[in-house]
Amino acid sequence: MVSYFDETHEMLRRSVKVLVEREIAPHVDAWEDAKEFPRDLYLKFAGGGFLGLGYPEEYGGTPGDVFHRIAFTEQMAYCGSMGVVAGLGSHAIALPPILSLGNDEQKKRFIPPVLRGEKIAALAVTEPNAGSDVAAIHTRAEKDGDHYVVNGSKTFITSGCRADFITCAVRTGAEGFEGVSLLVIEKGTPGFSVSRKIDKMGWDASDTAELSFEDCRVPVANLLGSEGAGFMGLMLNFQHERLALAVMGYASAQVAYERALQYAQEREAFGRPLTGFQVTRHKLVDMATQIDIAREYVYRLAARIEAGENLVKEVSMAKNFCADVAEKVCREAIQILGGYGYAREYVVERFYRDARILAIGGGTTEIMKEVIWKLLA
Repeated sequence: MVSYFDETHEMLRRSVKVLVEREIAPHVDAWEDAKEFPRDLYLKFAGGGFLGLGYPEEYGGTPGDVFHRIAFTEQMAYCGSMGVVAGLGSHAIALPPILSLGNDEQKKRFIPPVLRGEKIAALAVTEPNAGSDVAAIHTRAEKDGDHYVVNGSKTFITSGCRADFITCAVRTGAEGFEGVSLLVIEKGTPGFSVSRKIDKMGWDASDTAELSFEDCRVPVANLLGSEGAGFMGLMLNFQHERLALAVMGYASAQVAYERALQYAQEREAFGRPLTGFQVTRHKLVDMATQIDIAREYVYRLAARIEAGENLVKEVSMAKNFCADVAEKVCREAIQILGGYGYAREYVVERFYRDARILAIGGGTTEIMKEVIWKLLA
């Protein structure tokens, strides 16, 4: 049998399961209502080395491969809130550009405090008029001596309300991708503010911000790499983000399926359990089939990525497929649970709302199809 996981991955699953059951599950409904979770949750997960999965040990990271991160996300889905998963993992898209483009001083300054759970990091790319088209961002950074003066705004920034620093895409040059750079902008910098906390359809437990920059002076020392290097840094980052979103898709679908299966086995109608009806059995078969196909495809891609392959087309396909599977499976789970599925106290309702963002975040389905087409044609 082909297995992508060894005992270290299974040990990780067991450790995450214990932490989820102890630290998240009893409180997750209250956190969803509050639309945020306590900051000390970062410390608790950092203590187990989970925030540092895959990062170099010299910066406080925990040795591991792509399958350790997959195992972590799959088990985290059982916490019942993909908002918690997204918020707790916002550093996974904020730190890689620092790791790939930053100098040694920047890496030592910004990465270890986040992996220790002491600071929160967020990535700021999307703007009110520029989302998936990263090359079209307008937030401007003009060099003035040993500082950049930043003006503009960002929106839909996961963990943006509470972040201690953001890895921010800015325009330092002409229009187009060659003019995009990355600056680390720290909380408390004059001119940098959170304009508002965005109320969303799903991912309620993660705070999502609109940010504003008004003559915000950022040290040149916070520039990652050289001017104009930001776009390529973000493109490499997007591949990991899109794979992670694909995992979130089938993982949340798996939990929803399990809840629907349990309910269908226990709930009786007309003198027999729901699984006594062919229509219900076939729904569950279709759900399980879609999840298995999505999961196995992601596993195969992950193995190829671990082997050093660049899989832009395939990862884009995986993101689209898994986002679709999440929506379909969670919708059917609600249908099987009936009125209970529509009630907020049941996780399938929450996962159905949470699933909708997967076709939008990290590059919309439509943009992914354009990326795929260019690599097919």
